Amino acid sequence: MRLIPLICTLLIFAGSALSVCAADLNVGFQTFSINDPQGPPVEVGVWYPTRAGVQPTAVETFTQSVARDAAPDGRGLPLVVVSHGNGGGWASHADTGYALASAGFVVAALTHTGDNYRDQSLAVDVANRPRQLKLLVDYMLNTWRNHDRIDPARVGAFGFSSGGFTVLVAGGAVPDLTLIGPHCRAHPDYYDCKLVAHSAAPPVLQNHWTHDARLKAIVAAAPALGFSFGRPGLTGVAAPVQLWRAADDHILPHPDYAQAVADNLPRRPDYRVVDKADHFDFLAPCSPTLVRMAGFICKSAPGFDRTAFHVDFDAAVVAFFRANL
Repeated sequence: MRLIPLICTLLIFAGSALSVCAADLNVGFQTFSINDPQGPPVEVGVWYPTRAGVQPTAVETFTQSVARDAAPDGRGLPLVVVSHGNGGGWASHADTGYALASAGFVVAALTHTGDNYRDQSLAVDVANRPRQLKLLVDYMLNTWRNHDRIDPARVGAFGFSSGGFTVLVAGGAVPDLTLIGPHCRAHPDYYDCKLVAHSAAPPVLQNHWTHDARLKAIVAAAPALGFSFGRPGLTGVAAPVQLWRAADDHILPHPDYAQAVADNLPRRPDYRVVDKADHFDFLAPCSPTLVRMAGFICKSAPGFDRTAFHVDFDAAVVAFFRANL
């Protein structure tokens, strides 16, 4: 995978210095919560381009060179919203958020209520996720204090694992959750099936799903529940899709997830299969603190360099959104 020809800056991230190709822009950063009429406030982290001076700053368990609460630079900026995977949080893809902001995007990532690293009480209520993502888009376009800097016609979404499912549904996909039962009878040892089996309540079967026609480009990495869509369930996805699969995914094994999506999208996706990668390799390279807190998500196969992969991964995501927003 070739890096796109951008000016390179230095990103201090995950306790080490990474070379990241990005536009000649500094990165502003802020956190806040937004009101949710159907639940508690939703935590949000935002990265955006700025001309303000930066300094090493704590971003959850990571350190990034950012200007905290600085004024954004530019007008008509594209927006990318980010949906994390099961048990994650708004900072799960902090490196990708930073790379996009360096390239001129506003990036808003949320922590999904009841499906995050602190609280798993709503982990099987997957319909709540695209609803919250739409709530985030509404907030960023209409209420964020710098909303006038964003072009409402240039909105994209990035999601990983359960977040990949989320952005596909938000982009028009309609899953059939009745397929979970047969799937899990055939594959009781798969991660999603164990999650359902250990949940206090069965998955909430929906007749209505939240879509957002404002999404003009979608990146889905290792999307969960890919088998639940089929061809009919993906006919509503009109936006171009960049789709990623880890070749050695032990959490969502081939071919029931990313491949099932690739086979059934109405429009051929930009499909990337990452050799030797496992599921969690799409997460930001771990900081020493994160290794101590959740080491299982930080382990990569021998010979796979997650840090080096993310330089290429982030560049490819930036290039895709630049081409389609």
